[in-house]
Amino acid sequence: MVKRGEVYWVILDPTIGTEIKKTRPCLIVSPNDMNQHLPKVLVAPITSKGQSLGCRPEIDFCGKKAKILLDQIRCIDKIRLKKKMGMIHLKFWHQIMLDMLQ
Repeated sequence: MVKRGEVYWVILDPTIGTEIKKTRPCLIVSPNDMNQHLPKVLVAPITSKGQSLGCRPEIDFCGKKAKILLDQIRCIDKIRLKKKMGMIHLKFWHQIMLDMLQ
């Protein structure tokens, strides 16, 4: 089962406009009950580029500086998920996501 906090390679194309493109790491942000029972998940793309913003927590992941793009959360079908890359603890991103959705 896919779990909240895990990071997978995700195929994000096709996209429209300024949506983040390509196959890239994404953080699973949806709750585990949703992940278990539905064929889709909520993800936030991860990138080493882009503007620093309060809604983009900066982390070290796989030995690189990266940003979690919580401003680009999207719902995807699990078919888009590819290889699991690792995990990012909730303490680095969860409260920021809750604050921005209030």
